[in-house]
Amino acid sequence: MSDTAPDGARDRPAKSPDELQFIYADAVETFERFEALERRLVGRYRQRLFSRAQGTVLDVACGTGSNFRHVPEGCSLVGVDLSAAMLDGARREADSLGRDITLAHADAQRLPFDDDAFDTVVSALSTCTFPDPVAALREMARVCRPSGRVLLFEHGRSSARPLAWGQDRLAPRHFEQMGCRWNQDPEAVVREAGLEIRRSERHLAGVFSSIVAESTVETDAERT
Repeated sequence: MSDTAPDGARDRPAKSPDELQFIYADAVETFERFEALERRLVGRYRQRLFSRAQGTVLDVACGTGSNFRHVPEGCSLVGVDLSAAMLDGARREADSLGRDITLAHADAQRLPFDDDAFDTVVSALSTCTFPDPVAALREMARVCRPSGRVLLFEHGRSSARPLAWGQDRLAPRHFEQMGCRWNQDPEAVVREAGLEIRRSERHLAGVFSSIVAESTVETDAERT
């Protein structure tokens, strides 16, 4: 069996924004119910990665706010998500942490911010659901200052053959249920978007990846 994601992992018809909003409106309670378990499983990896954030920080596809506790409190934090229901969960998380976090409804593929607006852009478990992950990553790079970093915590196809086989078998059904390509190669998507990977670590049988990247994509202003 090949150690790379099977052909078609990136070629499944993308879910529309409306479909994704419907899926994740139904998933909010489940996400919040399993938040404590998720923190025990991967919280230390999020903490190690997102504690690197500095200055003005944008959390793309922030969901119910799982990253908020890991971004240093001295940072000015903005969270955006396509799902209004997820943003309601994010507000509850911000309130529980006692943090003043700006939240906004936004499509990751068309971020409503100027070029170079943030010192750090973070995102977790998101590129697998974006209809066009390359476009979304290029948007993250566009709004991140040249001296800044894009910090990504992603999941993908396991480096353990039995687990990878199971992911491949269940991938079509999981995509239909959640709009998630869980056997993609996150590093390949990042490189395709034109970001330069400075550091990458894989965790838990290679299912999860912590990626530190920076943009090599020219903004419109730089091209003129």
